[in-house]
Amino acid sequence: MDWMDPISVLFLFALTLAFVWKRSDFWKSSGKNFPPGPRPLPLIGNLHLMDLERPYKTMMKLSKQYGPVFSIQMGVQKMVVLSGYKTVKEALVNQADAFMDRPRIPVFEQGIGIVFSNGENWKVMRRFAIATLRDYGMGKKTIEDRIVEECRCLIQKFESFEGKPFEMTTIMNAAVANIIVSILLGKRYEYEDPTFIRLLNLFNETIRLVGSPSVVLYNMFPALGFLSGGRKTVLKNKDEVFAFIQATFIEYLKELDVNDQRSFIDAFLIQQQEKNKNQSNGFFHNENLKGVVANLFGAGMETTSTTLRWGLLLMMKYPEIQKKVQEEITKVIGSAQPRIELRAKLPYTDAVVHEVQRFANILPTNLPHATTADVTLGDYFIPKGTHIIPLLYSVLYDESEWEKPLKFYPEHFLDSEGTFVKRDAFLPFSAGRRMCAGETLAKMELFLFFVTLLQRFTFQPVPGMSKEDLDLTPAVGFTTPPMPFNLCALARS
Repeated sequence: MDWMDPISVLFLFALTLAFVWKRSDFWKSSGKNFPPGPRPLPLIGNLHLMDLERPYKTMMKLSKQYGPVFSIQMGVQKMVVLSGYKTVKEALVNQADAFMDRPRIPVFEQGIGIVFSNGENWKVMRRFAIATLRDYGMGKKTIEDRIVEECRCLIQKFESFEGKPFEMTTIMNAAVANIIVSILLGKRYEYEDPTFIRLLNLFNETIRLVGSPSVVLYNMFPALGFLSGGRKTVLKNKDEVFAFIQATFIEYLKELDVNDQRSFIDAFLIQQQEKNKNQSNGFFHNENLKGVVANLFGAGMETTSTTLRWGLLLMMKYPEIQKKVQEEITKVIGSAQPRIELRAKLPYTDAVVHEVQRFANILPTNLPHATTADVTLGDYFIPKGTHIIPLLYSVLYDESEWEKPLKFYPEHFLDSEGTFVKRDAFLPFSAGRRMCAGETLAKMELFLFFVTLLQRFTFQPVPGMSKEDLDLTPAVGFTTPPMPFNLCALARS
């Protein structure tokens, strides 16, 4: 459903008239010193102001008008937007406990898994997930070896195109997904495996649709769900993914051995059995298993793969930067296998990887938060249960933190002597209690995949296209991947 579809607009207008008569308090303020914002219209709130395909752009404009803490109303849902590094840090880090919940989002399954659960369920599942990911090698040499092996498979795939143009979304998704799959399922898939491709496509489509105007409108007006084709597809995709996970763990149960745990799923099933013996199986139930595995699969694939695709697009757009990266890699590593311990000796390359993450800004509105209690932020009072948007776009593009926020500029992460420097406002993984649980794994993947690819290939636009023709406009979705593009991977001698 396109929100400008005339039938939909008429339907909303009719509902508006009915709604206004029933809510005499609609125009009242939210109480004492609530953050300022544009005046909402009945029922639709500030919907008329929003770019529904890229809402973060509207929010950035509004922050310049109303300040770093302001409110918007999407439908009847009041939200508070936090803009700029200092404000986001104050909320998510300095007042972490007060801002750590998730709001209810109608299209998402609430109460299971990690990403959209709260309270004890979230604490128990997140603690278990992080501990188990570490047990299976996250941040250690065992997972580094798996990434290195996957890099070899990816190189072979790129080489098979023999310098001819190809589109790499599914290939890159498959390579990155194989790392988290090796932990979750204890195996890897060939890139052409139809089951694997189906799973990757389900996650891709869902992530794209969740940020579409159709689903955004459904989240504001759940009663209009029957009009939202996007919502139906998201739910159908979720059911198919959950069915796959269920079929997998039923198979794994048949050969489950406490003394020979093969995967994350095995670890969960063993916890489940132990809790059953003690009659305390409050959280280790099948729905949580499906939710956690789906969360980790989606998060472990999408963001890293999208960042790497941005990285290769930017190397084609800025060939002089690509050349400088390759010269550093040749000088420091030569043809040896890239390893994570070499990162400190590759400051320019490391700076480029960080700048790709900053510039690509792939989760611009962050995942939504909610307040766990009444809280004061700056001069404003925010009630318990308020929907919070910590605008990561405003952090990674903060004019007071970055010299050239709108430009791709690796020197953001280098001092005058070319040494790599950390930046406080570099928060692509968010911050506080809800920061990305897989940050360590993602950083290792980004570095090793990027360095290996630049060591072996030079990336160029397809014949007949110049670097000026390459489009850096992000696609529409919950994350912001680059628009689909073809590239040529030319083997380096």
